[in-house]
Amino acid sequence: MDGDQHAESTTHFMASYKDPSFQERTALAAKAREKALAALAAKAPIDPAIAAEREAARLAREAAAAEKSAARKAELAQAKADKKAAAEAAALAAHKPVPTEAELKAARDERYAARKNRKK
Repeated sequence: MDGDQHAESTTHFMASYKDPSFQERTALAAKAREKALAALAAKAPIDPAIAAEREAARLAREAAAAEKSAARKAELAQAKADKKAAAEAAALAAHKPVPTEAELKAARDERYAARKNRKK
């Protein structure tokens, strides 16, 4: 009856996870908030000289960025103007002058004479 002895042995179960109650959660959150505020209060204040230096560096960066942006805008405007001028020049070059009445008559007479010579 070894099996009976084995069945009689007690089994041990792990304790289940206990969800924290609302009060426990709010207490933990309050402790964390207090700890964060204490860490912030313990931080050394910023030296005014360092703050002024950082502000000057920020202003210098902003000025450099504004200058770079203005240069880029001017470059784009110049490229656009150059492209427009090139297009106008190409349009003028492609545009044939309107022939005068005398030039039209001379061309017509040449075609007439060539047609008469072919028929001969």
